Amino acid sequence: MKHSFVPMLAVLFAGFIVISAAFAGDSGSLPATTSDYKILAPITHGDLTIFPVVSAKSHDTSDFITLDEGIRSGEVVVTEVGNLHSTMRRRPPYQTRPYQGAEVNRLVLVNNSKHPLILLAGEVVTGGKQDRVVGKDRIVPAESDPVDLSVFCVEHGRWIETSTKFDTHASVMLQPSVRMKAMADQDQQKVWDEVGKSRTAMAAALASQASPSATPAPGQTTETVTVTGASSADVIELNGTSSYAKARENKAVHAQVESITEPMRKSYESVIKQLRNQNAVGVVVAVKGRIVWADMFASSALLAKYWPKLLDSYATEALTMPGTREGISIKEAERFLQDWQARHEVVDSEPGLYRQRELIGDKFRAFELTSLLAKDAFDLHLSKMAD
Repeated sequence: MKHSFVPMLAVLFAGFIVISAAFAGDSGSLPATTSDYKILAPITHGDLTIFPVVSAKSHDTSDFITLDEGIRSGEVVVTEVGNLHSTMRRRPPYQTRPYQGAEVNRLVLVNNSKHPLILLAGEVVTGGKQDRVVGKDRIVPAESDPVDLSVFCVEHGRWIETSTKFDTHASVMLQPSVRMKAMADQDQQKVWDEVGKSRTAMAAALASQASPSATPAPGQTTETVTVTGASSADVIELNGTSSYAKARENKAVHAQVESITEPMRKSYESVIKQLRNQNAVGVVVAVKGRIVWADMFASSALLAKYWPKLLDSYATEALTMPGTREGISIKEAERFLQDWQARHEVVDSEPGLYRQRELIGDKFRAFELTSLLAKDAFDLHLSKMAD
């Protein structure tokens, strides 16, 4: 009995170490750059509030290209599984895996450029048999072999090919509530459900303004009468699509989003110009007085590339999120950005290329994309969502 007690203690102690590592939430779980962040005074317009985040450090991100840049130049090609033909420029022979027909949750991407490509979860690509959204942050190497993309459909119902390739002409980023379902839940049905909720909320926002402003003229139907902020034709068009991208492109929705983003852009640019010596790298986002999201990048240049589509996504959240307007303090934003006490951590890595960590806390989920391409690894993008 005395001899069996020691091994038992060793097993119990080893188990305690494993449990402690999963739940400790010590400083080792903090992304490397968070201590360098400083939150500035908020900028508010209507239901949307953003807190600019500046950092004492910056990294060289000039070698990276974005998905918008790659597709616009033609050097990055996205296509359905089964349509992979001449998407690669001639390079040394590569043994491709056998691709069958198109699949809802898989696309193939080839990066023909001489630069590594950044993919952000939430970026929408339109075309193919259905519009899709990138499911996770990752880096694709320069002159890559075909890469299987884990994606989610954001156009429930269509399975008819509109193009053999995909495009990002609308530069659409999912709004935070939908983006969260793709990143954190990784559940297609939940993504569809959230897209449906968002589209319904957009239609309701338009319909609330859609009282005819004039009596129809002879030969004119009520669907074409101009209304305050929208037309009933806009509402009908919005109700008639299951595509998230098309809902966002609806001219009345676009106008409402722009009414939020334009003042925000001007205010943000004004603040940053006054702080030329400070390095703006991200934002903490609140809607109706509730913090919902944060995005931080390795450099102000990288933030600038994504800023227009990110701001549109935040404004769409403000347009569709239920609730009443409340105030929000800078202290609340600071607490959100400083809390990285994780109960659980999941790591996904491609050696020598990137590492992605998912941190799960009591009231948040966070994702850290780290570039491993340089001699000194650095955080390329951090996203954090209120759970």
